Amino acid sequence: MKKLLLFLFITALQVNAQEDAWIFLKDKPNKTTFLENPLTMLSQRALDRRSKLSISLDSLDVPIDQTYYNLIKNESNIIVLAKSKWLNAIHIQGEVNDINNLSSIHNFIDHIEFADKTLNTSGKFSSKPISTISNHYNKFSETLTDFNYGDADNQIKMLKGDHLHEQGLTGAGQIIAIIDAGFPNVNTLSAFQRIRDNNQILGGYNFADRNTNIYSRNSHGTHVLSAIAGYVEDEFVGTAPDAKFYLFISEIYETETILEETLWVEAAERADSLGVDVINTSLGYTTFDNPNHSHTYQDMDGKTTFISRGAEIGASRGLLLVNAAGNDGNNTWKYIGAPADAPSVITVGAVDASENIASFSSFGPTWDGRIKPEILSQGKNPALIDYSSGNITTSSSGTSFSSPIMAGLIACLNQNDSFPLISSGQTLENYNYHLKKAVYESADRYNNPLDQYGYGIPNFEEALNSYRASLSIIENKIKGLKVYPNPVKKQFIISIDNDDLNNFAIQIFNILGKKVLEKTNLKSKTIDVSFLNKGVYILKVLNKNEYKTIKLIKE
Repeated sequence: MKKLLLFLFITALQVNAQEDAWIFLKDKPNKTTFLENPLTMLSQRALDRRSKLSISLDSLDVPIDQTYYNLIKNESNIIVLAKSKWLNAIHIQGEVNDINNLSSIHNFIDHIEFADKTLNTSGKFSSKPISTISNHYNKFSETLTDFNYGDADNQIKMLKGDHLHEQGLTGAGQIIAIIDAGFPNVNTLSAFQRIRDNNQILGGYNFADRNTNIYSRNSHGTHVLSAIAGYVEDEFVGTAPDAKFYLFISEIYETETILEETLWVEAAERADSLGVDVINTSLGYTTFDNPNHSHTYQDMDGKTTFISRGAEIGASRGLLLVNAAGNDGNNTWKYIGAPADAPSVITVGAVDASENIASFSSFGPTWDGRIKPEILSQGKNPALIDYSSGNITTSSSGTSFSSPIMAGLIACLNQNDSFPLISSGQTLENYNYHLKKAVYESADRYNNPLDQYGYGIPNFEEALNSYRASLSIIENKIKGLKVYPNPVKKQFIISIDNDDLNNFAIQIFNILGKKVLEKTNLKSKTIDVSFLNKGVYILKVLNKNEYKTIKLIKE
């Protein structure tokens, strides 16, 4: 009887404890209104990026219904901590019974998912983690044109990043979001004066404290940013010195909680809405202060953790996501964390200056057998900018730094004005797939990948040539093609060197990716678009295996 009473007592304590959970909502009642007014949820730059990539807007882009959100927030025994429009979910905290009762109170709730999987009535049940000891305090451990790269010479030239820079690919036109733990002194250090003077810091947000103080909290983000954007003349250059940046804080360094995964998704959503091209994340999640929330290796399948689900949706919006593999190679848990396990994330491991694998670099594969990390760069003692002194330091190590070194070069390769636009009608895979494929295939172990090496160290000179070749297949420019007037009010004229338009066709797509006009075997050079609403469209002109896309503005 004593054992039974003890069991009941422990069970009661578990039920009454404060728990984290996500409420997943059934729908978005105002979906149509938002989709008809896209600027209410995405910036013009974000919409232009979607048009370029032919990504249609859908319900995932629509914010969570405010009425639903307010009803949950007004529940007296529930604390609302965060939310995600991509997953249509609200992150809450409360007692287990109070959380479970929400489904009977609100019919707009689809299901509830507890961070402690043993509390879920259905779904995935896992064994205990390989290690239940928090790895929080060693997450950031130390085990930061014609350029004189100085101390950064090795980490850039190892990847042939200097070749990209020589081609004028220095990140201009690209926007990179850094999602990290804090950026103290970025607003004062001389090593960041170049990007401050050139207005390359576009803003950011501190999700951890719910304020705009981004130059605060842990210095990890400052070191990470320096690998991409730091500049000391003749002494140090980051990998994408001409890119622009948003700085987001999602990591709460003092603790390790499941909330940080949701804050990361919020930050990624904000980055997408602002038109960001590349996200670097030098964070990863496996174990938490509450061991019941910790992940298992089985969870590293790219579709289980909240953060990895969010990362996959982010990639489907056209974002290029670069993530540190993790520093657990020497630990009992030796594997990558989340969201590095997500299929569409470019996961980066670490080598030293001599291109030898860093022993701390986390292992793959994912639980479902995919190669991770995919690629490597210098993460053992790379050159960085010290956040306190502003001096160059080589005393820090971690995949936290191999990731931004790589992210900067990914942005350079992705530079907007370097290649023809992807045609409307092409899929996102034809863009991101070819970029990633070019990088992976250029790596030194591509034909013999290993669990800790992945495909190895990429060669961005080879990747550039391969990427250019792949994009030339995607879109062949039609010689002599002119479209005027543009902007157009009622009609525009198509002019080509060959006056015969019989073999030509046109398609026009709106900002949502919907085809609004198609004409085949053109008989006339004059195209009537008086019926179209004012706005930005994509015109696709086709001739057999050749086609060209043009941004068309309807006045």
